[in-house]
Amino acid sequence: MNHKWKIRPKVPGALLEKFPEMDPILLQLLFARGISEQQAIDAFLEPDYARDVHDPFLFREMQTAVERIAKAIKAKERIVVYGDYDADGVCASAVLIETLTALGGTVDVYIPFRETEGYGLNMAAVDEIHHNGTTLIVTVDCGTTNAPEIARARELGIDVIVTDHHDEPTVMPSTVALINPELHRETYPEKHLCGTGVSYKVACALLKHTSYGAMFGIPVLPVGWEKWLLDLVAIATVTDMVPMLGENRVLASFGFSVMKKGRRLGIRELFAGMRSTLEEVNEEVVGFQLGPRLNAAGRMNHASTAFKLLTTNDRDEATKLAAELSQNNTERQRVTESIFQEALQQVGDSPQEALLCAVGTEWSAGVIGLVASKLTERFNRPALVLTRAHGQYVGSGRSIDAFDITAALKEVADLLDRFGGHPQACGLSMKDGVDPKELGTRLAEIAKKKLADTDVTPTIDVDAEVVLDDINWKLVEDVQRLAPFGMDAARPRFLARGVRVVAVDTVGKDGKHLRLHVSHATSEVRKTIGFRFGTWVEKLKPGDSVDLVFEVGVNEWNGNREIELKLTDLDHSSNDSSRS
Repeated sequence: MNHKWKIRPKVPGALLEKFPEMDPILLQLLFARGISEQQAIDAFLEPDYARDVHDPFLFREMQTAVERIAKAIKAKERIVVYGDYDADGVCASAVLIETLTALGGTVDVYIPFRETEGYGLNMAAVDEIHHNGTTLIVTVDCGTTNAPEIARARELGIDVIVTDHHDEPTVMPSTVALINPELHRETYPEKHLCGTGVSYKVACALLKHTSYGAMFGIPVLPVGWEKWLLDLVAIATVTDMVPMLGENRVLASFGFSVMKKGRRLGIRELFAGMRSTLEEVNEEVVGFQLGPRLNAAGRMNHASTAFKLLTTNDRDEATKLAAELSQNNTERQRVTESIFQEALQQVGDSPQEALLCAVGTEWSAGVIGLVASKLTERFNRPALVLTRAHGQYVGSGRSIDAFDITAALKEVADLLDRFGGHPQACGLSMKDGVDPKELGTRLAEIAKKKLADTDVTPTIDVDAEVVLDDINWKLVEDVQRLAPFGMDAARPRFLARGVRVVAVDTVGKDGKHLRLHVSHATSEVRKTIGFRFGTWVEKLKPGDSVDLVFEVGVNEWNGNREIELKLTDLDHSSNDSSRS
């Protein structure tokens, strides 16, 4: 797929003069992220928990929420934390369960089964929770769109507090308190917390409100006890792909530090079966190894496996659950690839529709979101994948930056039983008797109109143009100072033009990966690796001049360390103005 290279504006000379002590490339990287003032630079490069984490009581209804929870704890009411089946929902559930338990609460967790119950509260679950004598439900990572179910709970005498981060619906639920930074009326400074981030803010407020348990006459928890929950916040911040900026960045950064201490037994056991160690924890390890294993529980079976893993204090149980999650993840990969190939057969090699739609009757509902994501990645257009589950079509969609797929669902609400999500990801269930192809056709027409005057060629952002001599260990250290990386704060990408190819070959199974030896401006030869760029071996020869977009990292093996240039894109050198 062809990409456009969007080179970020150069740092102004006035800013270089203002910070003469700072490396110009580091200053360029900060400027590219909108950071140009001393206070902002200090906060970004040296996150400080006390300084940069907001007061949870800045949420409009936080005081009401914690007063009701504290009342329930004191009166020994039965509380249910109602979660979700993805890594964010499971981590959010664990945060509140551990906090309420530590404060002496009578508490249970309810995580719905993806295959039979779907996302959010459902009527049957509300009835079951009522039957068990519950008088307070606290939702995490869900609930904002569940007005009818919450109304049912109130009819049964159950109070509901919603903690969530999903978009505001047309009909708001009637709750004791609604803690959601995405609401239009909300004044909390950080608008893009993940569900676990919101759950953590509730935990912090509750601990403060109860003086860490002193209100209940129990042994008081140590001040700062809540920071041991930050490992869960870090996992969810990465896996739920919220912006890695502002408060999220601070919570994730300190969360990685907590995780490295290895206090959570289940995570230690899960790492024992992974190719990375706890000491190596960062956003890539969480995003590509740890997170998928936690998510696999809810995709292939029930998310309770992941919840138990995160909260267990029994080593044998942790070992067993970690092995089960790893097996689930392997099976998830196999099933996803199988369904993706079937979906490809439906959409074709060169689809023309503005929005792609694939429909199965026996596809696993747990992985259709991953299949939609793979379609969007392959063809760079919105994709919806539907399957029939328990007599009803359910679907999951993924989109590109230029198209809000959840907003589009509002225009076809007459076909849907329920839906929700974010601009680039959605979930839905269809009304009985509706042809899923009609949904796909109508959404494709909406996408066609919305994208008619939009250039949807995928773009690669380039932070700085360099010569390869600029890439040294000092720059590697400066790049690492910008971590953790994530949504809206990607690992920096560099462009080097007119690089001479010295040698070219492939590595890996079936020659999928490209290895280039190159020189630039001097005779020094540098090694680069291009994962999944193996087909370029037929297009290049020694002596060719190429333009490279790459990331900078470190390759370690057998005790050796070398700077690694990982290709993001490349092209034969030219004067093509579209790439500048």
